[in-house]
Amino acid sequence: MSPGVPVGEAELLALLSRPAPEVAPRLLGGLFGHRSEEGSVLLRITEVEAYGGPAGSDLPDPGAHTWGGRTARNASMFGPPGHVYVYFTYGMHHAVNVVCRPEGTAGGCLVRAGEVVEGVELARARRARGRSGPVPDAGLARGPGNLAKALGIDLRHDGAVLAAGNTSAAPGFFLVPAPEPVPAASGPRTGVSGPGGTTEFPWRWWIAGDSSVSPYRPAVRRR
Repeated sequence: MSPGVPVGEAELLALLSRPAPEVAPRLLGGLFGHRSEEGSVLLRITEVEAYGGPAGSDLPDPGAHTWGGRTARNASMFGPPGHVYVYFTYGMHHAVNVVCRPEGTAGGCLVRAGEVVEGVELARARRARGRSGPVPDAGLARGPGNLAKALGIDLRHDGAVLAAGNTSAAPGFFLVPAPEPVPAASGPRTGVSGPGGTTEFPWRWWIAGDSSVSPYRPAVRRR
């Protein structure tokens, strides 16, 4: 495992100010965590997807929530960088994105999967709620909905600040990039319909062979 190394706020913001397809592969192997009143859960990022901006922008992305422009729901995706964008989907799951690009320019990286390396017991307890049996450790944060649940994330956290390391005892989010880029596979994004889910947008990166990575599933075509 490639551990993360502490970076300063300026260094982290410099990374996150770049377009999401440049940022996303650099997040692999890094540490992403959330501290709450229940405790802290920290994971090593193993799968991530990049998302761009609206039609007519410098990085138009028909698969992004921002495609139709800024709304109350997606406002956090328009910056500033160094925050998180949290949304609710399918009437049951939350998902968390690391916001990229300068303020006013949309972009973000969906954290799709990770290996829980700290707070395993808390992650297990959160994932077990409402289930009939335990979840294997490799699956605690496999898939964006499971990841958000393991980290205790919901819509209350949309727009929250992302700190540059695990140095504070206060509740919040923190990110520690890997010291060097890690070898990664790439391909189309999972479950994205239309052109945004094709090989035209190979904006999903993952650590090949890692047991925490979620399986690829194309979008389900609606009749």
